[in-house]
Parts: sequence; C-alpha cells; structure tokens
Amino acid sequence: MKYRSSLLALTLLATAAPSFAQLQRGEAPTPEQIQAGEAPAAPEPETEKAARELKEQMAALHWTRTAAQDLLTYVQGVAVEGLEPKDYAPDQLTTALAGADDALLSTAATDTFLRISSDLALGHVRGDDRLAWHTPDTDIDAQQQYDMMQRVIGGAATVRDTLNSLLPTHPQYAELRLLLAKTTDPALRNKVRANMDRWRWLPRDLGRRYVIVNVPAYTVALVQDGQVIARHPVVVGKPSTPTPQINATATGVIFNPWWEVPDSISHEVQGKKGYVSVKNGDKIHYRMPPGPKNALGQVKLVMPNSLAIYLHDTPSKSLFSRPVRAFSHGCIRTQNIVHFAELLIDDPAWDRPAIDKVIASGKTTRVNATVRTPVYIAYFTVAARANEGGVISYVDIYGRDKPVLAALSDKPAPPAPTATTLADSSH
Repeated sequence: MKYRSSLLALTLLATAAPSFAQLQRGEAPTPEQIQAGEAPAAPEPETEKAARELKEQMAALHWTRTAAQDLLTYVQGVAVEGLEPKDYAPDQLTTALAGADDALLSTAATDTFLRISSDLALGHVRGDDRLAWHTPDTDIDAQQQYDMMQRVIGGAATVRDTLNSLLPTHPQYAELRLLLAKTTDPALRNKVRANMDRWRWLPRDLGRRYVIVNVPAYTVALVQDGQVIARHPVVVGKPSTPTPQINATATGVIFNPWWEVPDSISHEVQGKKGYVSVKNGDKIHYRMPPGPKNALGQVKLVMPNSLAIYLHDTPSKSLFSRPVRAFSHGCIRTQNIVHFAELLIDDPAWDRPAIDKVIASGKTTRVNATVRTPVYIAYFTVAARANEGGVISYVDIYGRDKPVLAALSDKPAPPAPTATTLADSSH
C-alpha cells in the first residue's frame, strides 16, 4: 500500500458540508437555499486552513546552499541507516545545487527533507507491508518538520544533528547499525535493514519503564532505566492465528481470572465441560471460571486493547520447554508469570506471599500496579550483540520479512519537483 505523508494529509480540500459549529449557531444553509444556489460558501475548516497555511509556509522556505549541500551529503550516506539514498531524490538536489534557480533549490531541498525526516522518524515501510501492525507512532508531524527546517536554514542546528535526533534511542538500533556496517553477507544485511526499520516504526523512546515482547524470540522482558530486570519465555500465536504487533498499557493484574472465550473460537468449546454459557439475544457467549484448567491460568495482565491480546498464565506449562513455541490463538502465554506480575505491580503490599495467598483463595482479584507500564508486542527477526561480537537470528515464523524487504528496496524514485509546486512527499 502506498502511503501519504503527514503534510499531504493536512492539505485535503475543504468540503461544502456545514460544520457542527455552524449547525449549533443556526448558520447552516437551508435546503431551499441549497436548491436555489443561494447557499453561502462554507468557511474553511480550521484543520484544513492550518494545513493550507503550513503548506504555503513550507513552499516559501529559502534554503541556503550550505544547508542544502549538507542535506545532500546526509542523503548520500543514509545507507548506514539501512535506507536507500535514491528514495530521497539526490540527483534532483544535485542538479538544483548546480543551477542558479534558488526557488528550485528550495523546493528540492524541502521535498527531500520531508521524505527523509519522515522515514527516519516513522520508518520507510508503511501500510499493509508491515503486516498486522497496530502501534501508533507520533514521533513527527508536518509542523515539527517545518520547525526543523527553519532551524537548519537559520543556522540554529545542523542537518546531521537534526536528522540524527529522529533515530531510535534503543541500544539495539545502534548495535544493528554497527552490524550493518560490518557484515558483507547480502542475506544478513537485508535482515538487519528490515529490523532497523521495525525499530523506527516504534516510538523513538520507549520510556524509562516498559514491557517488550519479541514474538520470533519467544520472550518477554521488563525493562527499567535501560536494564532488563526480568526476561521470561513465552508462547505466541500459531501461524494460523498470529500474534499482532500492538502497543498497550499495563495497569495491573487479575489473579484467578475468568476466561471470556472469543466469539471467533467459541465453536471450539461448544458442548465441552467446564464452560459457562451466557445467552445474549440470539447469541451464546462462553466463559471459563477460575480454576487449574482455566485457559488463562492463574494470572492475567490488565492491558486493554482493541484486539484483546494479553499476557497471561497457562495450564499447559510443558510447552515452555519446546524450542518453537507458537501454539496460542494470539495471546502471550508467559512462563513464571507470578514473578513477572510481582515486579509489574511494584507494591510492597503485594509481595510474593501476598500474591500466593490470593491465588490460593481461588477468588478473582484485581490489583492495580503502582506505575502504568507501556507494553510493546514487536516482531524482530535478528538481534545484534555488539559486546559479544555476534548476531542472533530468529525464525521468521509468520513470513513478515519478505514484504518489508520488498518495500525497502523496490520503491521507485520520486518525480522531479518544480519551482512553483511543493512536491508530494508520498512514496
């Protein structure tokens, strides 16, 4: 799927439909006025007005030749970030620098800056090529891009420092970057490039404290101030029901949870013992009460999300000993999750004896965590170990690398900009 930049999204034309504010004030045209062609023109919606004005401001930027040359130099070396220089129109910028048309130079430089800043902050691969990606990233928008260009042009910041400030801060990104520089194996280079882009899909800074699941590695980690304080094996979705890539917030834990059977798999439990059926109109919903055979085990993290994906316990603990652990319907079954839950709650009142006591009671109990913790369910098929001089490759269990690599490598060069129009920064 082709994607559009944040700038283009802000420059949609206003429609003639009355706004909600017009309707409230009684200013909307009547049906008779519309039929007679007497309806007054609808005012431009504020968001579209702001987008138009921002586009005009961008078109009016005057790049210095020094700043434009620095931008070209950065583009020519962007392969160190696993990106293709040709995707940022270096030939167009080179031609503009060689000419005397300052307006053309400014248009070319602005267009290039919009493209490359967007990709460094948000990733080059977009849309359907990401496959099951549901994590929003708001690291940059058109206003921020404009402000950056103003600082660069005015000499308040360098192109290199400005663009490098958009890169992921996670140490793994830096290690993959070093690995890319050292390796000559084409297959490994491609894998590294795909995973570097995946880091750019995530928020630049994951936070001081967060949980991250790497599906192909079958692991979940709790990270605090850059240090992994817990890492546990997990079972993930089988290829027919793959685990999606999502971002949620863990707010607490439920001990002795009920399992609300998803409608998509209710046919699998119909007629089986141990389930409670609840009729809602013509539909029957199934629930499994707490107990040793509950599919969620004895612990479930509270992490609301639209896809109903959770970290939880499991009665099938023998699966954790297998090297390949893709057996679930999409949720993350976590080994020794009681320990993980204790760390996540981070409350002295809920130490291990207190947790064991409430689990033994069999009573469904929710405990709020002292700190809300972001949870990232990600998909990395390679990890670099710079300190150990090695690399760990994981099996691409869902076949998600191929479309990412195709999108990284097969984008056509953008059209040449003109001096009178700001080029569309879509790929």
